[in-house]
Amino acid sequence: MFGDLGRMMALAGKLKTELPKMKRRLAESEFTADAGGGAVRATVNGRMQIVELEISPEPAGGDVGALADLIKSAVAAAQEQAAQAARDALMELTGGINLPGMEDMF
Repeated sequence: MFGDLGRMMALAGKLKTELPKMKRRLAESEFTADAGGGAVRATVNGRMQIVELEISPEPAGGDVGALADLIKSAVAAAQEQAAQAARDALMELTGGINLPGMEDMF
């Protein structure tokens, strides 16, 4: 019983010092995904902000609605990569312990 408490206290201390470092590393990371066979490529940072958006000439045959869908798809895929990297880093930091509310930190 007290061993678990000690483990949680040690984890809390580790989170206090290591979590800000992890957030900085993630914020500096970039994640890229494409849609439409490469017609649209989006890059986001670890804060889920779009840092680059590439659109090939005349994707989707000039269909603006299809182009919008490709853009949304590429951005969503890049953001999911960033979110997964954050979840993975957090699980590594906590030693695999899934703490309630931690997924909302990013």
